[in-house]
Amino acid sequence: MKNSDVMKKAGLFLGGVLFGTAGIKLLSSKDAKKAYVHTVAAALRAKESVMETVTKVQENAEDVLAEAKAVNEERELAEAGEEMQDQTDCEKEEA
Repeated sequence: MKNSDVMKKAGLFLGGVLFGTAGIKLLSSKDAKKAYVHTVAAALRAKESVMETVTKVQENAEDVLAEAKAVNEERELAEAGEEMQDQTDCEKEEA
């Protein structure tokens, strides 16, 4: 390995350490903490909004399901009534 390559790698390493240290200082500052707090607060508000929407969708889905079951029950009763009427008509014709 050439001496210039070693120096270049050492310089990059030291630059990375310096940048990382400055980054940690920056990220742990009071201003950064305020920004984190506001970001998390906004995320919590968004989550609440999404959860309200999900709850409304679930309630509507439950209503639709209940109404669909009622429609099917009515249809089954109507079909059973038609079958009974058909049987009664056949018995009358045979008599």
